[in-house]
Amino acid sequence: MQTFPNALRSFLSVFWIGGLWVVGVLVAPILFHQVDNASAGRLVAHLTRALAWVGIVAGLYILFHILWEEGLRAFQTLELWLILAMLVLTLINHFAIFPVIDDVKPQMHTAAEGVFGGGFQSWQAISSLIYLIQSVFGLIYVVRGPVK
Repeated sequence: MQTFPNALRSFLSVFWIGGLWVVGVLVAPILFHQVDNASAGRLVAHLTRALAWVGIVAGLYILFHILWEEGLRAFQTLELWLILAMLVLTLINHFAIFPVIDDVKPQMHTAAEGVFGGGFQSWQAISSLIYLIQSVFGLIYVVRGPVK
C-alpha cells in the first residue's frame, strides 16, 4: 500500500495527464462534431483553462514530491524533466498564450490569419501544439511508471 504522499502523487498524475488526454482526444472532438463551433470553442476553452489549474497544482506537487524523495539525484531523472516541462508548458499556455487569444478573438474578422499570421488561428495552433507536446510528455511519464 502506498503512503499518502505517494497516493496523492498518483492521483494527481492520473487527474492531470488523464484529463489532458480525455479533453484533447475525446471531449473536444465530440463537442466540435455535435454543437456549433462557437459553442464548442467556448466549452473547450473553459475545460482547458480549468485543466491548466489542475496541471499547475498537480505539477507543483509532483515536482516537489520528486525533489523530496530523490533530492538532487532527481535532476538526473527523466520524470523530473518531464513534469517540469509539462508544468512550464502549462504556465506558458495559461498565462501567455490564452490571454493573447482572448485579445485577438474579438478582432477575428480583421486579424491576419494563417499559420503564423498573428491572428486567432495562429495563436490557437500554437496553443494546440503546446497542448499536444504536453500530452505526449504526460504519456511518456505514465508509461515509464514514475511512482516506485
